[in-house]
Amino acid sequence: QVQLAESGGGLVQVGSSLRLSCAGSGRSGTPYNMAWFRQAPGKEREFVAAITWSSGVTRYVDSVKGRFTISRNNAENTIYLQMSSLKPEDTAVYYCASDNIPYRSLVPTRPEEYYYWGQGTQVTVSS
Repeated sequence: QVQLAESGGGLVQVGSSLRLSCAGSGRSGTPYNMAWFRQAPGKEREFVAAITWSSGVTRYVDSVKGRFTISRNNAENTIYLQMSSLKPEDTAVYYCASDNIPYRSLVPTRPEEYYYWGQGTQVTVSS
C-alpha cells in the first residue's frame, strides 16, 4: 500500500518561510512524478508545483513562481516544497500527490491525474 505523509506545516507570519516534506512508502523505486496541491476553505484543490521523477522538469502555478521551490530526494523517497515570502493567500491545507505511471515525461497539473495522496498539512499565514 502506497502511503504519502506530509509534514512541516504551521502558523507563520507574512513574509516567513516554511519547508514542507512528503515522505513516500509502500513501493519500490521512485520513478514517479510528484506534485503539491493546496486547498483553502471553500475553494477547489489547486495545483501548486510538480516535479518529474528525475527532477529534470518542474512546474509551478504562476502565483508561487519565484517564491516556492519543489525538490526531491529519491534516495530518501521524499519531496519538498520550500516556501518563502509567504502571503495570507497561501493559507491552505497542502497535499502531496504521486503519479502511478513510472517514467512519465508529462507533468500533470490536474488533481485527477494523480493517483496517490497524502492526508495534508495545514499552512496558515497570519498578517
